Amino acid sequence: MFDGIFWDNDGVLMETEHLYYQANAEALAQAGVTLTLDDFRRISLRQGESVLGLAAGAGLGDEEATALRRVRDGIYYRLLGEEARVMSGVRETLARLHGRLPMAIVTSCRRENFLQMHRQSGLLDYFDFILTREDYGASKPDPEPYRTACSRAGLDPGRCLAIEDSERGVTSAARAGLVVAAIPGDMNRGGDFGAARWLLDGVHELPTLLKLDEAKGL
Repeated sequence: MFDGIFWDNDGVLMETEHLYYQANAEALAQAGVTLTLDDFRRISLRQGESVLGLAAGAGLGDEEATALRRVRDGIYYRLLGEEARVMSGVRETLARLHGRLPMAIVTSCRRENFLQMHRQSGLLDYFDFILTREDYGASKPDPEPYRTACSRAGLDPGRCLAIEDSERGVTSAARAGLVVAAIPGDMNRGGDFGAARWLLDGVHELPTLLKLDEAKGL
């Protein structure tokens, strides 16, 4: 069915988005700003922008904003080492797909944070390569991350499947020409997933979707 599968990371492979919300909320609280979950979903998960911009209304200058970002990054890095978990069903699904076709991770996560959360995940050997935020210019919802992935793999985007959980991720992959299966978890429910071909309740549905039980290949 496909020549390659490209996976988002946060919210698809790893359960981390609630930790990023926590880190931003704790940092903004130090600036006297309350971060609601709705604002986090809208600004960060849907639009792909930084919620730390909310601190501008509190009168923070450039130096204070930079310091706030360092505080947020430190909190997030610590939380990733302590609490990041592999999403349910991911190990089993990757094991079934491994070796059938090329697979890669296409994430907006910074490499430092990505490696921190995957220190003990045991997932990285399933993938042919990984693209983190440092590997392309414009981030999701821009199509560049997925165009870069297809170019590196030498694959036609129209013959590739992207697995995403966020509205901005679905938009990025669809604009790049990939077919998209969306798995909107609790943090992303209510987003616009109209560009996805399939909406799944969990990654465990992927083998059935790809008809792995009916064929030796895809």
